[in-house]
Amino acid sequence: MKDEFKNKIIEFDYDNILGRILFPSDVIQKKVKELGSSITADYKDKELVVICILRGAVIFLTDLIRNIRLPFSIDFISISSYGINQPDSGIVKLTKDLEETIYGKNVLIVEDIIDTGLTLSYLIRNLKSREPESIEICTLIDREVRRIADLKIKYCAFKLEEKYVVGYGLDYKQKYRNLKSIYELKTDAVKKDIEEMKSSLSI
Repeated sequence: MKDEFKNKIIEFDYDNILGRILFPSDVIQKKVKELGSSITADYKDKELVVICILRGAVIFLTDLIRNIRLPFSIDFISISSYGINQPDSGIVKLTKDLEETIYGKNVLIVEDIIDTGLTLSYLIRNLKSREPESIEICTLIDREVRRIADLKIKYCAFKLEEKYVVGYGLDYKQKYRNLKSIYELKTDAVKKDIEEMKSSLSI
């Protein structure tokens, strides 16, 4: 990853948690606009429902849908949460279901970050049982290095390696989602949490 953004002004610096900027706000917005244009072209004359996975994807969703030039519906679903950018365990609990039917519709799942893909794979199986016309995935960040499940991700803003990140919807202990840019967490500041996570997952 290039360091051309490392000298940008940090928006907040709580407890010296935030490291360098990985993706500044203007770069994020440019990419979101590109994704919106692609989705607009791909779903022209199709019945589209955009499904946001709570909570992290909400900010991404809000900007994304403003760049989709089509009529479509929006719905929300919530599945079991996990820790600081922690890989999915595959143990899933559906905590909020959809309000509307997706039968015969084209579904676009909007996610903030995909790691192993196990949780998302479960969700897709669940949604397929409801007989939509199609299901595709749009993610803000694809951390493919951790992938276990076989997923086809049609729309992706950024790819990321083994880094812990916050901002633009991504959180650390449910905080920092409001940052406009995406920051790398300082590993020395969160080392204990990372080691505990790795130990629990036998990484």
